[in-house]
Amino acid sequence: MDTVFAQASAAIDELLEKAVTLKSGDMVVIGCSTSEVGGHMIGTSSSEEVAKAIMDAVLPKLREREIYLAVQCCEHLNRCLVVERECMEKYDLTQVWVRPQLHAGGAFAMQAIARFDDYVMVEDLKGKASAGMDIGGTFIGMHMHPVVVPIHAENKKIGSANVTMARTRPKYIGGPRAAYDDMPGPGK
Repeated sequence: MDTVFAQASAAIDELLEKAVTLKSGDMVVIGCSTSEVGGHMIGTSSSEEVAKAIMDAVLPKLREREIYLAVQCCEHLNRCLVVERECMEKYDLTQVWVRPQLHAGGAFAMQAIARFDDYVMVEDLKGKASAGMDIGGTFIGMHMHPVVVPIHAENKKIGSANVTMARTRPKYIGGPRAAYDDMPGPGK
């Protein structure tokens, strides 16, 4: 679990570094297959121990920056999410009634319930997440607002799971006479 913690810690550090427009009050979505981290097919071997190691790595760093964490559940719960009530209210999200379990929602969602001060379940994020991390092919893109920009990360694995990350930027709008301010950071 030390390796999983270290890899997750490095990945969240890289996301926070490269998603340069993130600020206090923004939302980061994480989808995590603990099965994939452990080297198994998604949904077949959920691990509370793996979920705990990853949550130990990411949650304190997001809280330190006052960034909301949204944790995506698995497809068995239609990829609904666990968020803090304050986040739900700020972003005008729609609450739903379900409690994630090991094989319906997933171990990482269970960790969010255990760690959040006042958790609620929401149907979706209305495309309002500003950055995200997908651990093990959980498909988080639907929760991020356009335009999603991939982060070409150095940290591509947590355990055996592939890790992809993205940030967002405003849409370009206008025609041939339009001019744009420079976007901060890598990937522009």
